[in-house]
Amino acid sequence: MMNDIDLIRIIDVDYIAGHTMKLTFSNGEERIVDFLPLLTKKIHEPLKDLDNFIQFGLNHWTLEWYNGAEFAPEYLYSQGRSLQAA
Repeated sequence: MMNDIDLIRIIDVDYIAGHTMKLTFSNGEERIVDFLPLLTKKIHEPLKDLDNFIQFGLNHWTLEWYNGAEFAPEYLYSQGRSLQAA
């Protein structure tokens, strides 16, 4: 049986500050994600510069950046801090 998290998408994004964003997921939850600790691969290196980081877009399922970097929505969901828990 598949969990709801397996089919989750990002449906809205609000840039907060620094490398932090508020993501709204298709299950209705909002989570705050600090991306800086997640920028660990070579493709993520340019995103450590805020001028590059803020050049993101929302495709049909997740965030993507100008250089092709993206994260699976279920990964961002698991890394985010729930606003309901605050």
